[in-house]
Amino acid sequence: MAGLFLAVDTASVAPEEGAPQPDRVIAGAPKFRTWNVEEAPNGLYAGIWEATPGKWRIAYDEWEFCHILAGVSVIAEDGGEARTVRAGDSFVLRPGFTGTWEVLETTRKEYVIRL
Repeated sequence: MAGLFLAVDTASVAPEEGAPQPDRVIAGAPKFRTWNVEEAPNGLYAGIWEATPGKWRIAYDEWEFCHILAGVSVIAEDGGEARTVRAGDSFVLRPGFTGTWEVLETTRKEYVIRL
């Protein structure tokens, strides 16, 4: 039986390459790399995500805890305030959150997502 301790690091899995859907991009040409180290059958995901500079629209159907490891981003909620996040910041985006994510400096975060 495999152990129940799982390190969250980029050495344990190959990254998935991606980008926002083209119709969501507002500025730049942001690219994503995602190291999804946990994918449980109950809709729980955990890993590390990285994005290059750009700005795009976001809409969350899921709950996500984020901890910024590096970089600077601005997350703006529709009808709310814009928040600048950088290394050391942690936050939760709840289902129903809509707005924009703008990467000013390549940003890397740890995440836990619950569908």
